[in-house]
Amino acid sequence: MLSFCIVDDDAVSRRMLQTIIEKGGVGEVVGMAAGGVEGNRLVLDENPDVVLIDLLMPDQDGIETIAKLKQAGYEGKYVMISQIENKEMISKAYQAGIEFYIQKPINRVEVKAVLGKVCEQWRLSRYLKEIKQSIAKLDDLNSEPAGARKKFDAKEIIRMILMDMGIIGESGSHDIITMMSWVIQRHQGGGLPPLKALYEVGARESKPDGGDIEKEGKAVEQRVRRTVIAALSNLASIGLTDYSHPKFEHYAPLYFDFEDVRLKMREIDEKFPQEKRKVNIKKFLQVLYLETLDKMKSQ
Repeated sequence: MLSFCIVDDDAVSRRMLQTIIEKGGVGEVVGMAAGGVEGNRLVLDENPDVVLIDLLMPDQDGIETIAKLKQAGYEGKYVMISQIENKEMISKAYQAGIEFYIQKPINRVEVKAVLGKVCEQWRLSRYLKEIKQSIAKLDDLNSEPAGARKKFDAKEIIRMILMDMGIIGESGSHDIITMMSWVIQRHQGGGLPPLKALYEVGARESKPDGGDIEKEGKAVEQRVRRTVIAALSNLASIGLTDYSHPKFEHYAPLYFDFEDVRLKMREIDEKFPQEKRKVNIKKFLQVLYLETLDKMKSQ
């Protein structure tokens, strides 16, 4: 359960937000402050996961408070709350680092919807942080002398790549590992078989006793599609935070079409409504296949 701090000079707004958060099962409010200066101290003391902060406060406005919190090393997420509709001010708030903006007067449905998205992003950020720590350990292994370095097989290399993109926990990652390692064992250096054939490989792995392979193949296809979409979302989120991040610079343009990455980044940033769109599964698997081969040869 996520922890929240509320910084707002309006006592009624503070109580409403606390009720929505705690009675709605969103999280726990660990502290509330009536001004920016007090809020700054509170957030640094409590270190909550999320800060809900008013834009305009008499002693210190929300943007200034966020700037000081960042300087002090606080790394949580921010949600701005205000009656202000001035686009320039709202733009400055986003530039300061807020995730979302809630318009006053407070609407229970809107608040729950926004905080649900914040919680989802928080979980994603935490997962990516764990993945980053795992990758750092792998990097330490790779820094060893060539003679002492462990050689990884195809499955291990594919697993590391998927882990790097933050999708190793997705159900379709097992299917991808099965399909790609099968291709590499049998067609090393050749082209990628048709997707339908690959899905049947995954289906036979999922149903070793036989069963309806065609039906299971369609299930594999759906799992793989969801996993590739999750990779796109993860990379787009990284790109929004740091466009020059090594993972974003390497994987985003290599595994996905530029237009898909750009649109996903806009969707996450909520400048455009989210839409259902297809992703190029064939390209993703083809690149994964070739990159795995390359890493195997360079060991």
